[in-house]
Amino acid sequence: MPEGRIVKALSGFYYVADGDRIFSCRARGLFKKKGAKVNPLVGDWVVYDAINEEEGYVMEVGERTSELVRPPISNVDQAVLVFSMFKPAFSALLLDKFLVHTEHAGIDSVIILSKADQVPEEEVRAITEKYEAIGYTVIPTSTKQETRGLQEVREVLHDRISVFAGQSGVGKSSLINALFPGVSLQTGDVSEKLGRGKHTTRHVELIPLEGGGYVADTPGFSSLEFMDLDELDLAEAFRDFAERSPDCKFRGCLHVTEPSCAVQEGVASGELSKERYENYLQFREELKEYQRRNKPW
Repeated sequence: MPEGRIVKALSGFYYVADGDRIFSCRARGLFKKKGAKVNPLVGDWVVYDAINEEEGYVMEVGERTSELVRPPISNVDQAVLVFSMFKPAFSALLLDKFLVHTEHAGIDSVIILSKADQVPEEEVRAITEKYEAIGYTVIPTSTKQETRGLQEVREVLHDRISVFAGQSGVGKSSLINALFPGVSLQTGDVSEKLGRGKHTTRHVELIPLEGGGYVADTPGFSSLEFMDLDELDLAEAFRDFAERSPDCKFRGCLHVTEPSCAVQEGVASGELSKERYENYLQFREELKEYQRRNKPW
């Protein structure tokens, strides 16, 4: 039977792209992976059975390389995190929170610094160097300086499935319109104060890009609460800390009060970012508060 990728899910139908053709499919029965029920998601590679030139049934769901719950999408290669340098001002706290979620989901992140022409170049350079040193790709952009960063962004999107996310009002729509004229994405925003998205029922859809690749048209990350993490998950979601963890005296070190902690030593020596460490400590408190609020009685 033929195979294709689900590019849209709506009202019980899964739209499967196979080359230039798209089939409107229902799911045939229940799917199970390792004993658990699996619902087809946008991004899934599936086996389908065509009953005519336009319709069919999803027969089998392939293995997933990654999976997000909010938004519901699988096999995302990267999250494109768009953060403004000006109005709204850059927020390292919020960026680090996004990075925790993408790291925990096993998805690489590309950091886009929008409105880079609106602040002194040394500010842009400092942020770029800080996150590149951790291992992230950082691309400063400006839709006013039309050539700045746009070709680099096109290159990182090529032949990959990407989901856009970031602060409210950072210019995600303007960036996407500048990159791909005629492509209109919903690009849901995340509330900076509440840390969660506005309620929405919009569907998830993969938009094909000229030359190869998809951009996920999603409402964005609808929750930035630490609902699926424990303390060790949080520590490991800081990529720079995780690299130092093998040098800690104790396995499973949480880098707070433990003796001979390589992360605390790295912060004290200036080799690791003190700001990121302080953000980590704040996230630990948020995690504990979330666990207290949702403790089963």
